[in-house]
Amino acid sequence: MSSHVSQGNQPYDQAIIDIVDYVLNYEIKSPVAYETAWNCFMDTLGCGLEALEYEACTKLLGPVVPGLTVANGVKVPGTNHVLDPVQGAFNIGAMIRWLDFNDTWLAAEWGHPSDNLGAILATADWLSRTTDKKFTVKDVLTAMIKAHEIQGCIALENSFNKVGLDHVILVKVASTAVVAQMMGLTRDQALAAVSLAWVDGQSLRTYRHFPNAGSRKSWAAGDATSRAVRLALIAKTGEMGYPSALTAKTWGFYDVSFKGNAFKFQRPYGSYVMENVLFKISFPAEFHSQTGVEAAMTIYHQMQAAGKTSDDIAKVTIRTHEACIRIIDKKGPLNNPADRDHCIQYMVAVPFIFGRLTARDYEEDIAADPRIDALREKIVCVEDPVYTADYHNPEKRSIANAITVEFKDGTVFEEVAVEYPIGHARRRTEGIPLLIEKYKTNLARIYDADQQKKIIDLCLDYEKLSATPVNEFMDLMAL
Repeated sequence: MSSHVSQGNQPYDQAIIDIVDYVLNYEIKSPVAYETAWNCFMDTLGCGLEALEYEACTKLLGPVVPGLTVANGVKVPGTNHVLDPVQGAFNIGAMIRWLDFNDTWLAAEWGHPSDNLGAILATADWLSRTTDKKFTVKDVLTAMIKAHEIQGCIALENSFNKVGLDHVILVKVASTAVVAQMMGLTRDQALAAVSLAWVDGQSLRTYRHFPNAGSRKSWAAGDATSRAVRLALIAKTGEMGYPSALTAKTWGFYDVSFKGNAFKFQRPYGSYVMENVLFKISFPAEFHSQTGVEAAMTIYHQMQAAGKTSDDIAKVTIRTHEACIRIIDKKGPLNNPADRDHCIQYMVAVPFIFGRLTARDYEEDIAADPRIDALREKIVCVEDPVYTADYHNPEKRSIANAITVEFKDGTVFEEVAVEYPIGHARRRTEGIPLLIEKYKTNLARIYDADQQKKIIDLCLDYEKLSATPVNEFMDLMAL
């Protein structure tokens, strides 16, 4: 039987050991990390609540089998669903990610570390209701910081997209590690759990790119978090792990999925990623376009002052970084919202025409406006090597875009350049008040005025929120 199979004294791969020992032993001491995690917690939940306005998301939520109920199960914010922890993680994870509006990490690999909250929150709520393990929101923030760090530090030097893999594999690995600790797994069991996550292996990112761009990108993270909870539960039974899941010749992850290359690491695990994570505050747009959209909004107001409209535009040039061109520089038909929110031409055209960019602007009724595609054809991207270098510079981590607009009458507006988006760590003072307003707006989509006040009063009191039992918080957020 599998549980009796032994690998003898075969050691685990060092990359797996480092993840597990960090989760089990590292103490988070950074006040900046906890403050950022607090803001991230609110913003992430708010993004999930906004997603509940979209039937394409809500049709996937609830139990696997309609009508199935779970005693003392996970409560899904903004709904009346009560689910097992695996499906609870899927529901919360899918909501969080649906509108591409939660946080972002950009490096050799990009991704959205708050995706891990699906697994963390579901596990904490379920365990608090069914065991003697009682989690507070502070425990959730600690787990968030560690999941962010695992996903983000691996991403710093290792590009999964360049070998055709999706970044949600890192969500699965990070979530597996932190929920293993939350469930009380031994070190050996946690090592087994993380190895199982790597053995799961490939998640093709074909659903993010032409010609297959589609809505799976909106629930892929939910799928990854639910799988993480499942793998941790499997490992908790004592099921064996796979010590050389990464390094085994021919059959390991490196040889099968990473072109024979081992992972590279820029820094040890700490709290760097949470401290420097990027928030999407003003625009639900793929992050490489955020500064471009901000620049377009500035130019829109200049156009209004000059009495010009999008019909007067002859050409738009976007000076940008290499990753932007590789991921979201798109020509030709855009088939659905998932396609549109990964096209910088679309995301810049909408502000030039309407003076806004919201989640609704990716839907069919707006996309059908012929002015959008006509303007897209006039928008070109050119790489600036300095912008590309600053994008990878760990001291800057900029995501710069600069836009020049030429008009049919021969006039040219002065280039508008934005190096750091409002959600960047360098703009926290400016950004956090807007982030809180975004959260309040999202609460108002779901709850009546009395409930909104109870939630916001609690959430804006850090000490009180931190000490709140998770199950009581989830009761407050449920319908």
